[in-house]
Amino acid sequence: MKKPQHNPPIRGWRKALYEVIFEADTPAGKWFDILLIVSILLSVTVVMLDSVSAFQAAHGRLLRRLEWSFTILFTVEYLLRLLCIGRPIAYAISFFGIVDLLSVIPTYLSLLIPGSHYLIVIRVLRILRVFRILKLVQYLAEAQTLMRALRASRRKITVFLFTVLSLVIIFGSLMYLVEGESSGFTSIPRGIYWAVVTLTTVGYGDISPQTGLGQVLASLIMIMGYGLIAVPTGIVSVEISHAMEHKAVNQACPACSAQGHDKDAQFCKYCGAPL
Repeated sequence: MKKPQHNPPIRGWRKALYEVIFEADTPAGKWFDILLIVSILLSVTVVMLDSVSAFQAAHGRLLRRLEWSFTILFTVEYLLRLLCIGRPIAYAISFFGIVDLLSVIPTYLSLLIPGSHYLIVIRVLRILRVFRILKLVQYLAEAQTLMRALRASRRKITVFLFTVLSLVIIFGSLMYLVEGESSGFTSIPRGIYWAVVTLTTVGYGDISPQTGLGQVLASLIMIMGYGLIAVPTGIVSVEISHAMEHKAVNQACPACSAQGHDKDAQFCKYCGAPL
């Protein structure tokens, strides 16, 4: 794992604050992460309830108060993160820094858009607050193992997806030639749509083959569909198993804050400081 893109402060209250907010291997850091995750889940729940018209009509004022409470809370958290690190700009432009910012912008932005005809725009912007749930990935240790497995299997999955794409194009074109417009296969893209629906075992039933040859092709693609579902599962499962064998501890170096050390490591592999 590469070094983090921001440096912790060396001493003082900023260092203590950094250990609480960014470190996950201290009691205070663990409690902070737990409280933050609970707050994230509650805030997302408020957003979902606000989308229910009946609940919004009955408890709209309460939802708005909760919305602003969570917005202020996460704004303070975002500012504290920038305050307690050595390179705030690096964190601000990092993935989770951008997610942190996007999680609070919509509420403030809604104040700047007056007029009832903008309400739909405001509601769409507030959907951005759901991005806050992405922050959970940063605090779940097992998610790092899953991400490593997905990165390791991305080439195999890419080849698999191109294979599936080729199959649906071939089968969709064949069904267009075999069935024709009388059976609902009005074009090759329409046939490809049917192939995707059938291959994924969804089967809406809006289009179905009527000829004997078409039904044979449909049977083949159905059987292939069951096998194709298992392929990406097997690829990712193998990589997860490999990642678990080389799983690194979630301990940060006190000197350089680098993570990704081996379980039995006693010194940082980046700067040599004792762990």
